[in-house]
Amino acid sequence: MTITKNTENGVLTLALEGRLDTNTAPELEKEISASLTADVQTLILDLKDLEYISSAGLRVLLAAQKKMNKQGNMVVKNANDMIMDVFQVTGFVDILTIE
Repeated sequence: MTITKNTENGVLTLALEGRLDTNTAPELEKEISASLTADVQTLILDLKDLEYISSAGLRVLLAAQKKMNKQGNMVVKNANDMIMDVFQVTGFVDILTIE
């Protein structure tokens, strides 16, 4: 998985490419922990190029959402149909802000 990071005016955007699974979830978790400084009010996860998400990836998204609930908001953008199906089946559509 490739993570492209951009920070601008309190908005952290992480664009994910590839697969978010058991092998790559720790990498995303580490990047989020390192990048979510106190001045970040919005976290945007751009999933346009994400091909697959596993339960390990969902756990990282849930942890990020919980952290952002305390300091701002989190938005998931550009999820493909397969990933949206996973979000719907798991109930994540009710937890995450998805655009």
